[in-house]
Amino acid sequence: MTEVLLAVGTQKGLFLGRSYGRRDWAFTGPHFPMNAIYAIGIDRRGGRTRLLVGADSSHWGPSVWRSDDLGASWNEPERPAVKFPEHTGASLTRLWQLQPAGPEAPGVVYAGTEPAALFRSTDHGETFSLVEPLWAHPHRTQWGEGFGGQGMHTILTDPRDPAALTVAVSSGGVYRSSDGGESWQASNAGIRVSFLPEEYPEFGQCVHKIAPDPTDPDRLLLQNHGGVFRSDDGGAGWRPVENGLPAVFGFAVAAHPRRAGTAYLAPLEADYLRFPPGRRCRIYRTEDGGANWHPLGEGLPTEDHYGVVLRDALRCDDADPAGVYFGNRNGELWASADEGDSWRLLASHLPDVLCVRAAVVG
Repeated sequence: MTEVLLAVGTQKGLFLGRSYGRRDWAFTGPHFPMNAIYAIGIDRRGGRTRLLVGADSSHWGPSVWRSDDLGASWNEPERPAVKFPEHTGASLTRLWQLQPAGPEAPGVVYAGTEPAALFRSTDHGETFSLVEPLWAHPHRTQWGEGFGGQGMHTILTDPRDPAALTVAVSSGGVYRSSDGGESWQASNAGIRVSFLPEEYPEFGQCVHKIAPDPTDPDRLLLQNHGGVFRSDDGGAGWRPVENGLPAVFGFAVAAHPRRAGTAYLAPLEADYLRFPPGRRCRIYRTEDGGANWHPLGEGLPTEDHYGVVLRDALRCDDADPAGVYFGNRNGELWASADEGDSWRLLASHLPDVLCVRAAVVG
Protein backbone atom coordinates (compact mmCIF):
# COMPACT_ATOMS: atom_id res chain seq x y z
CA MET A 1 0.00 0.00 0.00
CA THR A 2 1.20 3.51 -0.84
CA GLU A 3 2.74 5.52 1.99
CA VAL A 4 2.32 9.29 1.93
CA LEU A 5 4.39 11.81 3.86
CA LEU A 6 2.71 15.07 4.88
CA ALA A 7 4.99 17.87 6.08
CA VAL A 8 3.38 20.86 7.80
CA GLY A 9 5.41 23.95 8.59
CA THR A 10 3.98 26.21 11.28
CA GLN A 11 4.95 29.36 13.14
CA LYS A 12 6.28 27.20 15.99
CA GLY A 13 7.75 24.12 14.36
CA LEU A 14 7.40 21.30 11.85
CA PHE A 15 4.88 18.46 12.06
CA LEU A 16 5.32 15.28 10.00
CA GLY A 17 2.48 12.89 9.21
CA ARG A 18 2.72 9.45 7.61
CA SER A 19 -0.14 7.32 6.37
CA TYR A 20 -0.84 4.13 4.44
CA GLY A 21 -4.09 4.70 2.58
CA ARG A 22 -4.47 8.32 3.83
CA ARG A 23 -7.19 7.46 6.31
CA ASP A 24 -5.24 7.07 9.55
CA TRP A 25 -2.28 9.35 10.12
CA ALA A 26 0.57 9.19 12.62
CA PHE A 27 2.11 12.58 13.38
CA THR A 28 5.37 13.55 15.03
CA GLY A 29 6.45 16.98 16.17
CA PRO A 30 6.93 19.70 16.61
CA HIS A 31 10.39 19.30 15.14
CA PHE A 32 12.38 22.54 15.56
CA PRO A 33 10.01 23.84 18.26
CA MET A 34 9.59 27.62 18.33
CA ASN A 35 11.11 27.90 14.84
CA ALA A 36 8.99 29.32 12.03
CA ILE A 37 9.00 26.88 9.08
CA TYR A 38 8.31 28.72 5.82
CA ALA A 39 10.13 26.37 3.43
CA ILE A 40 10.04 22.59 2.98
CA GLY A 41 11.45 20.54 0.12
CA ILE A 42 10.90 16.82 -0.49
CA ASP A 43 13.60 15.46 -2.80
CA ARG A 44 13.04 11.89 -4.02
CA ARG A 45 15.75 11.75 -6.67
CA GLY A 46 18.54 9.19 -6.59
CA GLY A 47 16.55 6.42 -4.93
CA ARG A 48 16.16 8.17 -1.55
CA THR A 49 13.90 10.73 0.11
CA ARG A 50 15.62 13.79 1.51
CA LEU A 51 13.71 16.38 3.51
CA LEU A 52 14.99 19.95 3.38
CA VAL A 53 13.62 22.41 5.93
CA GLY A 54 14.15 26.13 6.31
CA ALA A 55 13.91 26.70 10.07
CA ASP A 56 13.88 30.28 11.32
CA SER A 57 14.87 30.71 14.95
CA SER A 58 14.20 34.09 16.52
CA HIS A 59 17.48 33.65 18.41
CA TRP A 60 19.82 31.84 15.98
CA GLY A 61 18.34 33.04 12.69
CA PRO A 62 17.45 31.00 9.58
CA SER A 63 19.12 27.72 8.65
CA VAL A 64 18.64 24.72 6.36
CA TRP A 65 18.23 21.30 7.96
CA ARG A 66 18.37 17.93 6.17
CA SER A 67 16.95 14.50 6.95
CA ASP A 68 17.45 11.29 4.98
CA ASP A 69 15.29 9.14 7.28
CA LEU A 70 11.92 10.94 7.01
CA GLY A 71 12.57 13.14 10.02
CA ALA A 72 13.91 10.58 12.50
CA SER A 73 17.18 12.57 12.60
CA TRP A 74 18.35 15.92 11.26
CA ASN A 75 21.64 17.44 10.09
CA GLU A 76 22.54 21.11 10.03
CA PRO A 77 25.65 22.30 8.15
CA GLU A 78 28.56 23.58 10.22
CA ARG A 79 28.53 26.80 8.21
CA PRO A 80 25.34 28.54 7.01
CA ALA A 81 24.09 26.74 3.89
CA VAL A 82 22.53 29.94 2.53
CA LYS A 83 24.51 33.11 3.09
CA PHE A 84 24.77 36.33 1.12
CA PRO A 85 28.29 37.12 -0.09
CA GLU A 86 29.93 40.00 1.75
CA HIS A 87 30.01 42.21 -1.34
CA THR A 88 26.18 42.30 -1.49
CA GLY A 89 25.87 44.04 1.86
CA ALA A 90 22.79 41.89 2.52
CA SER A 91 21.98 39.37 5.21
CA LEU A 92 19.50 36.52 5.15
CA THR A 93 16.17 37.32 6.79
CA ARG A 94 14.18 34.23 5.81
CA LEU A 95 14.09 31.20 3.55
CA TRP A 96 10.86 31.31 1.55
CA GLN A 97 11.41 28.32 -0.73
CA LEU A 98 13.46 25.13 -1.05
CA GLN A 99 12.83 23.63 -4.47
CA PRO A 100 14.59 20.49 -5.75
CA ALA A 101 15.03 20.52 -9.52
CA GLY A 102 13.89 17.52 -11.55
CA PRO A 103 15.79 14.55 -12.97
CA GLU A 104 17.07 16.85 -15.70
CA ALA A 105 19.38 18.53 -13.14
CA PRO A 106 20.65 15.87 -10.70
CA GLY A 107 21.74 17.23 -7.33
CA VAL A 108 20.41 20.73 -8.01
CA VAL A 109 18.25 22.41 -5.36
CA TYR A 110 17.16 26.05 -5.45
CA ALA A 111 16.46 28.33 -2.52
CA GLY A 112 14.40 31.52 -2.56
CA THR A 113 15.07 34.06 0.16
CA GLU A 114 14.20 37.35 1.79
CA PRO A 115 15.58 39.78 0.72
CA ALA A 116 14.49 38.41 -2.63
CA ALA A 117 17.28 36.38 -4.19
CA LEU A 118 17.86 32.99 -5.80
CA PHE A 119 20.47 30.53 -4.53
CA ARG A 120 21.55 27.28 -6.21
CA SER A 121 22.92 24.09 -4.69
CA THR A 122 24.60 21.36 -6.74
CA ASP A 123 25.08 18.95 -3.80
CA HIS A 124 21.47 18.10 -2.92
CA GLY A 125 20.99 21.11 -0.67
CA GLU A 126 24.09 20.94 1.53
CA THR A 127 25.65 24.18 0.27
CA PHE A 128 24.19 27.03 -1.81
CA SER A 129 25.62 29.90 -3.84
CA LEU A 130 23.94 33.13 -4.90
CA VAL A 131 22.73 33.37 -8.51
CA GLU A 132 24.54 36.64 -9.05
CA PRO A 133 23.00 37.78 -12.38
CA LEU A 134 19.50 37.99 -10.87
CA TRP A 135 20.84 39.84 -7.82
CA ALA A 136 22.54 42.29 -10.23
CA HIS A 137 19.42 42.79 -12.37
CA PRO A 138 18.66 46.52 -12.68
CA HIS A 139 15.06 46.01 -11.54
CA ARG A 140 15.97 44.36 -8.25
CA THR A 141 16.66 47.54 -6.30
CA GLN A 142 13.20 48.79 -7.32
CA TRP A 143 11.29 45.72 -6.13
CA GLY A 144 8.87 46.47 -3.34
CA GLU A 145 7.81 44.36 -0.39
CA GLY A 146 4.60 42.47 0.11
CA PHE A 147 2.79 42.75 3.44
CA GLY A 148 4.71 39.68 4.63
CA GLY A 149 8.09 40.81 3.29
CA GLN A 150 10.06 40.75 0.05
CA GLY A 151 10.21 37.02 -0.60
CA MET A 152 11.21 34.91 -3.57
CA HIS A 153 8.48 32.34 -3.02
CA THR A 154 8.12 30.55 -6.37
CA ILE A 155 10.87 28.70 -8.24
CA LEU A 156 9.90 26.61 -11.27
CA THR A 157 12.20 24.36 -13.26
CA ASP A 158 11.42 22.94 -16.70
CA PRO A 159 11.61 19.13 -17.11
CA ARG A 160 12.51 19.64 -20.78
CA ASP A 161 15.43 21.98 -20.20
CA PRO A 162 17.64 22.32 -17.08
CA ALA A 163 18.61 25.85 -18.15
CA ALA A 164 15.02 27.16 -18.07
CA LEU A 165 13.94 28.81 -14.81
CA THR A 166 10.96 30.89 -13.68
CA VAL A 167 10.83 32.74 -10.37
CA ALA A 168 8.35 35.08 -8.70
CA VAL A 169 8.85 37.79 -6.10
CA SER A 170 6.41 39.67 -3.91
CA SER A 171 6.45 42.55 -4.89
CA GLY A 172 8.66 42.33 -7.93
CA GLY A 173 6.84 40.07 -10.36
CA VAL A 174 7.75 37.14 -12.58
CA TYR A 175 11.23 36.69 -14.08
CA ARG A 176 12.47 34.04 -16.50
CA SER A 177 15.86 32.73 -17.57
CA SER A 178 16.61 30.46 -20.52
CA ASP A 179 20.35 30.12 -19.87
CA GLY A 180 20.63 28.68 -16.40
CA GLY A 181 20.34 32.01 -14.61
CA GLU A 182 22.98 33.93 -16.57
CA SER A 183 20.38 36.43 -17.79
CA TRP A 184 16.83 37.30 -16.72
CA GLN A 185 13.78 38.95 -18.29
CA ALA A 186 10.69 40.35 -16.59
CA SER A 187 7.63 38.34 -17.69
CA ASN A 188 4.57 40.15 -16.43
CA ALA A 189 2.74 41.16 -19.62
CA GLY A 190 -0.99 41.15 -18.97
CA ILE A 191 -0.85 41.06 -15.14
CA ARG A 192 -2.76 44.07 -13.88
CA VAL A 193 -1.78 46.03 -10.78
CA SER A 194 -4.25 48.04 -8.70
CA PHE A 195 -1.78 49.67 -6.31
CA LEU A 196 0.64 51.33 -8.78
CA PRO A 197 0.10 54.35 -11.03
CA GLU A 198 0.53 52.18 -14.14
CA GLU A 199 -2.01 49.36 -14.44
CA TYR A 200 0.23 47.05 -16.49
CA PRO A 201 3.84 47.84 -15.55
CA GLU A 202 6.85 45.90 -16.76
CA PHE A 203 7.53 44.74 -13.20
CA GLY A 204 6.41 45.42 -9.63
CA GLN A 205 3.46 43.02 -9.54
CA CYS A 206 2.69 41.45 -6.17
CA VAL A 207 2.63 37.85 -7.38
CA HIS A 208 1.53 35.47 -4.61
CA LYS A 209 2.12 32.03 -6.17
CA ILE A 210 2.49 30.22 -9.52
CA ALA A 211 1.64 26.57 -10.27
CA PRO A 212 2.69 24.76 -13.48
CA ASP A 213 0.35 22.40 -15.29
CA PRO A 214 1.55 18.78 -14.89
CA THR A 215 1.25 17.94 -18.60
CA ASP A 216 2.39 21.19 -20.21
CA PRO A 217 5.21 23.18 -18.55
CA ASP A 218 4.28 26.21 -20.68
CA ARG A 219 0.84 26.43 -19.03
CA LEU A 220 1.01 28.30 -15.72
CA LEU A 221 -1.64 29.50 -13.28
CA LEU A 222 -0.84 32.56 -11.18
CA GLN A 223 -2.54 33.94 -8.07
CA ASN A 224 -1.79 37.64 -7.96
CA HIS A 225 -2.56 40.25 -5.32
CA GLY A 226 -5.79 41.05 -7.17
CA GLY A 227 -6.41 38.51 -9.88
CA VAL A 228 -5.96 34.98 -11.19
CA PHE A 229 -4.06 34.62 -14.46
CA ARG A 230 -3.01 31.95 -16.94
CA SER A 231 -0.08 31.75 -19.33
CA ASP A 232 0.19 29.32 -22.23
CA ASP A 233 3.66 30.39 -23.31
CA GLY A 234 5.74 29.80 -20.22
CA GLY A 235 5.02 33.20 -18.70
CA ALA A 236 5.67 35.45 -21.69
CA GLY A 237 2.05 36.64 -21.55
CA TRP A 238 -0.83 36.33 -19.10
CA ARG A 239 -4.64 36.60 -19.23
CA PRO A 240 -7.26 36.57 -16.45
CA VAL A 241 -9.11 33.30 -15.70
CA GLU A 242 -11.62 34.13 -12.98
CA ASN A 243 -15.01 32.76 -14.06
CA GLY A 244 -16.83 31.20 -11.12
CA LEU A 245 -14.62 32.69 -8.41
CA PRO A 246 -16.36 34.68 -5.66
CA ALA A 247 -13.24 36.83 -5.24
CA VAL A 248 -9.90 37.17 -7.01
CA PHE A 249 -7.64 37.98 -4.06
CA GLY A 250 -5.80 35.09 -2.43
CA PHE A 251 -2.39 33.62 -1.81
CA ALA A 252 -2.28 29.95 -2.78
CA VAL A 253 -2.61 27.98 -6.01
CA ALA A 254 -1.76 24.29 -6.41
CA ALA A 255 -1.80 22.04 -9.47
CA HIS A 256 -2.93 18.43 -9.71
CA PRO A 257 0.11 16.14 -10.16
CA ARG A 258 -1.19 14.45 -13.36
CA ARG A 259 -4.50 15.80 -14.69
CA ALA A 260 -4.18 18.47 -17.37
CA GLY A 261 -5.87 21.73 -16.50
CA THR A 262 -6.74 20.78 -12.91
CA ALA A 263 -5.75 23.12 -10.08
CA TYR A 264 -6.95 24.49 -6.74
CA LEU A 265 -7.35 27.94 -5.18
CA ALA A 266 -8.22 29.31 -1.74
CA PRO A 267 -9.72 32.76 -2.44
CA LEU A 268 -10.15 35.56 0.10
CA GLU A 269 -12.61 38.44 0.04
CA ALA A 270 -10.07 41.20 -0.68
CA ASP A 271 -6.70 42.57 0.36
CA TYR A 272 -8.44 44.77 2.93
CA LEU A 273 -10.78 41.98 4.13
CA ARG A 274 -8.82 38.76 4.43
CA PHE A 275 -11.71 36.41 5.15
CA PRO A 276 -13.01 33.56 2.99
CA PRO A 277 -15.76 34.92 0.69
CA GLY A 278 -19.12 34.75 2.43
CA ARG A 279 -17.24 33.54 5.54
CA ARG A 280 -17.36 30.03 4.05
CA CYS A 281 -14.38 27.67 4.17
CA ARG A 282 -14.11 26.54 0.54
CA ILE A 283 -11.45 25.42 -1.90
CA TYR A 284 -12.11 26.12 -5.58
CA ARG A 285 -11.14 23.69 -8.36
CA THR A 286 -10.75 24.12 -12.08
CA GLU A 287 -10.62 21.21 -14.49
CA ASP A 288 -10.25 23.26 -17.65
CA GLY A 289 -7.15 25.32 -17.02
CA GLY A 290 -8.90 28.12 -15.18
CA ALA A 291 -11.73 28.76 -17.64
CA ASN A 292 -14.19 27.81 -14.89
CA TRP A 293 -13.87 27.39 -11.12
CA HIS A 294 -16.18 25.43 -8.81
CA PRO A 295 -16.42 25.36 -4.99
CA LEU A 296 -15.50 22.27 -2.99
CA GLY A 297 -17.01 22.13 0.47
CA GLU A 298 -18.13 18.63 1.45
CA GLY A 299 -16.83 18.03 4.98
CA LEU A 300 -15.59 21.59 5.45
CA PRO A 301 -17.10 23.85 8.13
CA THR A 302 -20.59 25.17 7.42
CA GLU A 303 -20.52 27.88 10.10
CA ASP A 304 -18.81 31.25 9.69
CA HIS A 305 -15.11 30.71 9.12
CA TYR A 306 -12.17 33.11 9.06
CA GLY A 307 -9.16 30.94 8.23
CA VAL A 308 -6.58 32.33 5.80
CA VAL A 309 -4.63 29.88 3.60
CA LEU A 310 -1.15 31.26 2.94
CA ARG A 311 0.74 30.96 -0.34
CA ASP A 312 2.50 27.66 0.40
CA ALA A 313 -0.18 26.08 2.58
CA LEU A 314 -2.20 24.40 -0.21
CA ARG A 315 -0.64 21.39 -1.93
CA CYS A 316 -1.36 18.03 -3.61
CA ASP A 317 0.39 14.71 -3.15
CA ASP A 318 1.14 12.47 -6.15
CA ALA A 319 -0.82 9.39 -5.13
CA ASP A 320 -3.69 8.04 -7.25
CA PRO A 321 -6.23 9.49 -6.71
CA ALA A 322 -4.40 12.62 -5.70
CA GLY A 323 -4.68 13.93 -2.16
CA VAL A 324 -5.18 17.65 -1.55
CA TYR A 325 -4.16 19.35 1.70
CA PHE A 326 -4.40 22.81 3.18
CA GLY A 327 -3.66 24.50 6.47
CA ASN A 328 -4.73 27.91 7.67
CA ARG A 329 -3.88 30.58 10.18
CA ASN A 330 -6.56 29.17 12.50
CA GLY A 331 -4.22 26.22 13.06
CA GLU A 332 -6.42 23.76 11.17
CA LEU A 333 -5.10 21.08 8.80
CA TRP A 334 -7.54 19.68 6.24
CA ALA A 335 -7.13 16.77 3.82
CA SER A 336 -8.96 15.26 0.87
CA ALA A 337 -8.10 11.77 -0.38
CA ASP A 338 -10.37 12.10 -3.43
CA GLU A 339 -8.96 15.13 -5.26
CA GLY A 340 -11.06 17.64 -3.33
CA ASP A 341 -14.50 16.02 -3.55
CA SER A 342 -14.64 15.57 0.24
CA TRP A 343 -12.59 16.78 3.18
CA ARG A 344 -11.80 15.91 6.76
CA LEU A 345 -9.96 17.63 9.58
CA LEU A 346 -6.58 16.07 10.42
CA ALA A 347 -5.50 18.50 13.14
CA SER A 348 -6.68 21.63 14.90
CA HIS A 349 -5.22 24.15 17.36
CA LEU A 350 -1.84 24.06 15.63
CA PRO A 351 0.23 27.23 15.42
CA ASP A 352 -0.34 29.26 12.24
CA VAL A 353 0.20 26.93 9.28
CA LEU A 354 2.78 28.51 6.94
CA CYS A 355 3.48 25.75 4.41
CA VAL A 356 2.41 22.24 3.46
CA ARG A 357 4.15 19.57 1.36
CA ALA A 358 3.00 16.03 0.57
CA ALA A 359 4.44 13.16 -1.46
CA VAL A 360 4.40 9.40 -1.90
CA VAL A 361 7.45 8.01 -0.13
CA GLY A 362 6.76 4.26 -0.08
